Amino acid sequence: MVSSKTRFRILISLVTISGFSQGMLLPLLAVILEENGISSAINGLHATGLYIGILISSPFMEKPLKKLGYKPVIMIGGALVFLSLALFPFWQALWFWFMLRVTIGIGDQILHFGTQTWITATSANQSRGKNIAYYGLFFSLGFTLGPLMTNLLSLSVYAPFLLSAGLSLIVWLGMLWVQNETPEDDATTSYGTSSIKRFGKALRLGWTAFLPPLAYGFLEATLHGIFPVYGMRIGHDVNTLTFIIPCFAGASLLSQIPLGSLSDHVGRKKVIIAALSGGIASFLLAAIFEHSAIWLFAAFSLAGLFAGSLFSLGISFMTDLLPRELLPAGNILCGMAFSLGSIAGPFLSGALLDWMPDVSFFAIIVALLFTVLMCTLFTRDPKSYDLSHQET
Repeated sequence: MVSSKTRFRILISLVTISGFSQGMLLPLLAVILEENGISSAINGLHATGLYIGILISSPFMEKPLKKLGYKPVIMIGGALVFLSLALFPFWQALWFWFMLRVTIGIGDQILHFGTQTWITATSANQSRGKNIAYYGLFFSLGFTLGPLMTNLLSLSVYAPFLLSAGLSLIVWLGMLWVQNETPEDDATTSYGTSSIKRFGKALRLGWTAFLPPLAYGFLEATLHGIFPVYGMRIGHDVNTLTFIIPCFAGASLLSQIPLGSLSDHVGRKKVIIAALSGGIASFLLAAIFEHSAIWLFAAFSLAGLFAGSLFSLGISFMTDLLPRELLPAGNILCGMAFSLGSIAGPFLSGALLDWMPDVSFFAIIVALLFTVLMCTLFTRDPKSYDLSHQET
């Protein structure tokens, strides 16, 4: 069996390929559906399938994790993802693709819940932000490369789906050499056996930390699922858009580790406020110069440097605010917040394009980030728990 450091690398590899698959699916299917004459509102609604899967599966994962352990849960999630990806090209029906998106969402949430909880439960307190920043960094790396697969449509509709499925399978096989572990089951001593009670307690203690994952989910799904439609409507070609979109996730590769490490020293809340402020400024710039491809490259890159780390910063903040026995519930709630933002993003922005065509696509993003910023700024700092994590 592998060491804890090798296990960490395998978990990060799984996160990378998951990001790759998600980053590929959103713009790829958006372009296919747009070219087939599907309205932007339906296109956006269809994109929510991934996040509906995340949302509906979230409340049911805590008990299986405690019963089975991390490894089986992660392997089940990974298997759902690569099998679903492989099925996409073989039946091109709108409802069938939606069901596959839901299944991938379920698999991704199972995989991310297992990996997040394993990493947060075994990370030392002084390096927690850095370790979770690596998590966000490699997810963003995968997400950066994913949209480039849209260019493979010129070869075959099969190519991007089967390539992603094959890569997912290869990384998934690495889990065979990882020794299983189970999370500490001391939640019953303080918070009872009811998952609902633990979710309620986690939400009361750490609700502020769930806002950044919600905002990141909104951004990720909207930029990848609806911006390609908007970009084509204002005159940008598909090839240009497939290079603009990855700038957001790509730029976050440069800032994930520095911002995570900085948050270990100056506090999560201060760094989150700075990230939200930078994101607002970046998307205002994008709204002003949206007809210029060069300015969009710059604005997306700047936004990625700031707002591209919101998900990992939110997880780190949550880990600070909750006692160790509530970490599984906290990780589930982070996933649910992410999925709620991801569901709302494509639908609301797609509806905006249909109902208010003269309003910039970026206006709704700025409005959301500003709302989260105000909530974070004017919320009293909750108690942070000094957790005695060890290992990685």
